[in-house]
Amino acid sequence: MSDPMRYISTRGGIEPVDFKQAVMMGLADDGGLVIPERIPDVRDRLDHWRGLDYPDLAFEVMRLFTTDLPDDELRELCRRTYGPAFEPEPAPVVRVGDRYILELWHGPTLSFKDIALQMLGNLFERILADSGGRLNILGATSGDTGSAAIAGVRGHERIDIFMLHPHGRVSPIQRRQMTTVPDDNVHNIAVEGSFDNCQQIMKTLAGDLDFKRRYSLGAVNSVNWARVLAQMVYYFAAVFRVQAETGASSVRVCVPTGNFGNILAGWYARRMGAPISTLILATNDNDILARFFRTGKYARGQVHQTLAPAMDIQVASNFERYLYYHVGEDSAELRRHMERFAETGSLEVPAAPGGVDPVIEAGAATRDEVLSAIGRCHDQTGYLLDPHTACGWAVAESLVPVAAGAGAGDCGAGEPTLCVSTAHPAKFPEAVAEATGRDDLARHPEIDKLADFEEKFDVLPDDAERVRRYIVEMVG
Repeated sequence: MSDPMRYISTRGGIEPVDFKQAVMMGLADDGGLVIPERIPDVRDRLDHWRGLDYPDLAFEVMRLFTTDLPDDELRELCRRTYGPAFEPEPAPVVRVGDRYILELWHGPTLSFKDIALQMLGNLFERILADSGGRLNILGATSGDTGSAAIAGVRGHERIDIFMLHPHGRVSPIQRRQMTTVPDDNVHNIAVEGSFDNCQQIMKTLAGDLDFKRRYSLGAVNSVNWARVLAQMVYYFAAVFRVQAETGASSVRVCVPTGNFGNILAGWYARRMGAPISTLILATNDNDILARFFRTGKYARGQVHQTLAPAMDIQVASNFERYLYYHVGEDSAELRRHMERFAETGSLEVPAAPGGVDPVIEAGAATRDEVLSAIGRCHDQTGYLLDPHTACGWAVAESLVPVAAGAGAGDCGAGEPTLCVSTAHPAKFPEAVAEATGRDDLARHPEIDKLADFEEKFDVLPDDAERVRRYIVEMVG
């Protein structure tokens, strides 16, 4: 085994910690984000990794970052996490027309968030069993994180979860996936505001170190490094599969994103040596990230409600991790940028004519483009996209048109494009019906049965102090 992996903060204000400490810390105690001290180079291991099944690949990737977890414990966690909870497997790849799709919605809540949050729930349970402690998880969701996090920890004796969602701004199905869970350790809070308001409440309370320590606050949002780490695995798995089918030396990957966690995992995987040529960042009308990578200016705007609510975000919490590397791993410079953004709502870095980063292309899809992508894809291939995946599909079409005469999977100049699919279309039946003219397509038995269950949630104002009191009242 190589030297122990330690974790630091993007803002440079904490002493290095080990993986288990980083998991329990969630948001770094100095207000920054936890990151590994180094990014391993695995190019000499890729040929071996290609032959592994998903749990063994997860073990090999994660063990590089979890050196304080015994190998036998980590291997068992990977086997337990990526077993029967995912049908038929965690991350299948299918060919759709001239592109490939990575389906990440085969977990218990039909969202890509399950892949990381099932693992995080098991990690929390393992660490708490060793320490004898308790954990109060405080999270914020724009849609899928909440239900996946709740599914990962419901019923756990040492954990309570408090999940904030924007009242009236998540789809009815997404809400019911959270609010119909009856377990006593689950507390759903509908905040009268946007997701950004929910996320700010979470960061405010996590930034109060006395409160955080006294009430053992933890994080399940992608501010928690373990979330990003678990997501890195499926980029290796998916690219290996596309390569095996096409013989391509590298793959272009398109990722719909709101909070920047999913595409950041792909960026880390590429830095490690995954054969990814380019990452295509796709947003909806909330295009703060697309504008940044095109122009270098990161400027907060008004949150727009769209057909893809999990992407209705203006302040992407994982962006700070990327910015840290972009400014040369200079914590002082990173802090200056984040302070400027907190004061003015914007920051700016130099951008070349082709954009901020040659590795990341960026685009945004309008409502009409999303609906068109769903309708055309279904008409032409029979495959049904959800609105988030359709954002990626539409942006990939605009940035990488299929070359004339290209074969299946051969998108662009001889290089395959893989589109990351983040949710099952049954979670968004209204959008699918509007796009296709049919209301019988977007169905799933796990969604259908939600209508029979009673909901349980409390509505609170956009006020961190009110949420603080609520947690204290519930925990005692």
